[in-house]
Amino acid sequence: MSELVKTLVLRPDISKPKWDQSTFEGRAKHFFAITNPLNLFYGGNQLDDFKKIVEDYKKGSVSNDLTLDQLWKAKHVVDSAFHPSTGEKMLMVGRMSAQVPMNMAITGGMLTFYKSPMAVIFWQWLNQSFNAVVNYTNRSGDGGSVSQLLVSYCAATGGALTAALGLNSLVKKAPPLVGRLVPFVAVCVANAINIPMMRRGELTEGIDILDEHGNVIGQSPGVAKSAISQVVVSRVFMATPTFAFIPVVVNALEKRPYFKANPKMFLPLQTILCGLVLSVSTPVGCALFPQLTPVSFDQIEPELAQKLKNLPNPPKQLYCNKGL
Repeated sequence: MSELVKTLVLRPDISKPKWDQSTFEGRAKHFFAITNPLNLFYGGNQLDDFKKIVEDYKKGSVSNDLTLDQLWKAKHVVDSAFHPSTGEKMLMVGRMSAQVPMNMAITGGMLTFYKSPMAVIFWQWLNQSFNAVVNYTNRSGDGGSVSQLLVSYCAATGGALTAALGLNSLVKKAPPLVGRLVPFVAVCVANAINIPMMRRGELTEGIDILDEHGNVIGQSPGVAKSAISQVVVSRVFMATPTFAFIPVVVNALEKRPYFKANPKMFLPLQTILCGLVLSVSTPVGCALFPQLTPVSFDQIEPELAQKLKNLPNPPKQLYCNKGL
C-alpha cells in the first residue's frame, strides 16, 4: 500500500494546520504556504470549490479521486482567502498572500521618494491606507463601526506623517543613511497606533476565548492586550529587513559610478529587493507567535476564570485567535 493511500485511509485532521504550530519551524512552513502570492490567482468560483472540498472532507464526504496533495492545497488556499473566525471571504488586497506584491510596490516607493514632503505625504498615506485594510481584514473577530475604523485610520496616518515629516526636518544635515531610515521609524510608529486602534473594540469588550474544541466561551480584554501586542511586534519584524537592510545596501550602491549616472534605477532596484526580502520576512514574521495562542486561566479576568471553572465540563485548555 502506498504512503498516499495509507495517509488518506487514516484521514489527516485538517481542522489544524499541516505542520506542528507549537514550533517556530512548523508555523513558518504553514505561513509560507498561506502567504504565497500565487494564492491570489484563484478566482471566486475556484475558492468556493476549494472551500467545498474542505467542508465536505470535514463532514466525512471524500471524492474517490481526491489526493492528499489536493486536499492540503485546498486547505491552504482556503486558509489564505477565508477569515479563520468568521469564515468570510476576505478582501483580496487585505489577505496575507497580498502582502508581498502590495508591500514591495509601496515600500519601494517609500524608500525611493523620502526627501520631498509631498512624496512623503503620498507614500505614507498610501501605506497606511493599505495597512488599515490589512488590519481590518485580519482582525481577530468582527470589526468595529465605520466611525471607529475611520478614527483609527486617521490616527495612524497622522502619526506616520508626523513622524516622517518631523524626522526629515531633523535629519537634513545628517548622513544620507540616517535620512533613508526615516520611513522605517514612521512605519513603526504607525503600526503601534494603527493596529491597537483598529482593534480597540477587543481592548474594551475583550477578545474571544475558545475552548479546546474551538467554541467561544467568553471574552477577555486582558488577553486582547497581549494578542494585539504580539501582532504589533510581528508587523514591525516584517518591516525591519526592508526598511533597515535595504537602505544600507542602496546607500553603498549610490556611490558607485553606474548608479550616480542612472539614479532612476533605484526605484526598480529597491522594489525588487523589497519583493525578495518580503517573501521571507512576511511568513517568518507571521510565525513569530502562534495564531491560535494558548491562554492560561491566570491570564484571563478572575470572574471569567471562575465562571469557566464552574461549568459542568470545564475546558482543559483555553485559546484565542490573535489575528495577523
